[in-house]
Amino acid sequence: MNYAETVLWLFDQLPMFQRVGASAFKKDLTNTLKLMALLQEPQRQFKSVHIAGTNGKGTTAHTLAAIFTTAGYKTGLYISPHYKDFRERIKIDGQYISEGEVVDFVAKYQQDFISIQPSFFEMTVAMAFDHFARHKVDIAIIETGMGGRFDSTNVIIPKLSIITNIGYDHTQFLGDTLPLIAFEKAGIIKPKVPVVIGETQPETQPVFNQAAKDRNSPISYADQHYRVVRTDRAIGGMTVNVLKDGIPYLENLQTDLYGNYQLKNLATVFGAVEQLQVQGYNIDEVILRKSLSNIKEISTFMGRAQVLQRDPLVLVDSGHNEAGFKEIFGLIAELAFPGLHIVIGTVNDKDLTKMLPLLPKGATYYFCRPDIPRGRDAEELRIESVKYDLRGQSYPSVQDAYKAALSAALVSELVFVGGSVFVVAEVI
Repeated sequence: MNYAETVLWLFDQLPMFQRVGASAFKKDLTNTLKLMALLQEPQRQFKSVHIAGTNGKGTTAHTLAAIFTTAGYKTGLYISPHYKDFRERIKIDGQYISEGEVVDFVAKYQQDFISIQPSFFEMTVAMAFDHFARHKVDIAIIETGMGGRFDSTNVIIPKLSIITNIGYDHTQFLGDTLPLIAFEKAGIIKPKVPVVIGETQPETQPVFNQAAKDRNSPISYADQHYRVVRTDRAIGGMTVNVLKDGIPYLENLQTDLYGNYQLKNLATVFGAVEQLQVQGYNIDEVILRKSLSNIKEISTFMGRAQVLQRDPLVLVDSGHNEAGFKEIFGLIAELAFPGLHIVIGTVNDKDLTKMLPLLPKGATYYFCRPDIPRGRDAEELRIESVKYDLRGQSYPSVQDAYKAALSAALVSELVFVGGSVFVVAEVI
């Protein structure tokens, strides 16, 4: 098989949660452990940082990867899902795994996969870990897919665990209360391995404290020590001041991250960096300034408050749950454009009753269905949105909706595209 055929085989033969939903979700590490044994335990052959959380995992992972790469470490990065190309999931120093390596890996182990019957995610994790081990990375930044306790990535013993925050997402799998969700995320906390929690939340703090105590793991809360303050109103990047325990730590720091919600993620990153510095990693102020100003290029980061064009301004964001909507539409309200056009689509297992009330009522909406099996019907989304006084038309595809929004928008107005990673993927 060539690369295109190989990727189609991966998508078609093995269940993929992002495409088909619940049927691909497993609360079991058995298959992952079988794959690790088949590959001669690659997860034991590289050092790692493990990241879980409801929102902010991707930003935190890409930012840490950019920092390590800038510091001269050969840095692996595993993330999910991807936008355009399967290979986005597996990178070393910002470079995607090659098409040839994907083809060779699947060809070599295809019969084993047929025998073991792993999920798409389990197989992809195995490919990533094998890639990092063979290329002898100095450190790998590993983002969980969903949850933590039974996530396929949770076979590593990292140098540091990070849990960004806890919100309501995937409640049908992880639980319908914040403490239950936190319990699943806390599954990545390993015995005697430090853990950084990004945000202090009264409902989840006891869960994390107990898990860390049970495993004798040093625990710290980034937001109790670090505060990141935005000092400008530019679009597409920020200048910030960083305070540590109330004292200036880094001033006039430039970053190509954008949006007030990224301030929380940056605080998490600084909390993680402090723990990594204690472990001997060479990360100084020069490295921090250089890497944080160019995260998107260094680690190939996309899809979060990303500016696609200006006049009219087109902004895309892959936030896809209640907390993600609060953050991105808070940013849009702050921008206060005279006209707002929103291209939006979701997948069919999201709770619209929590998400739709957060959308601005004065906007013109372009409802669409992402091109995946679990995409929500555009007309169904439009009908549900009317209940919240959100008005617009439904379109047969994301591209049709996007073209209609661009055609209708004046140069002084804003076009926003979001609601799902899979909607954003079709326009970037």
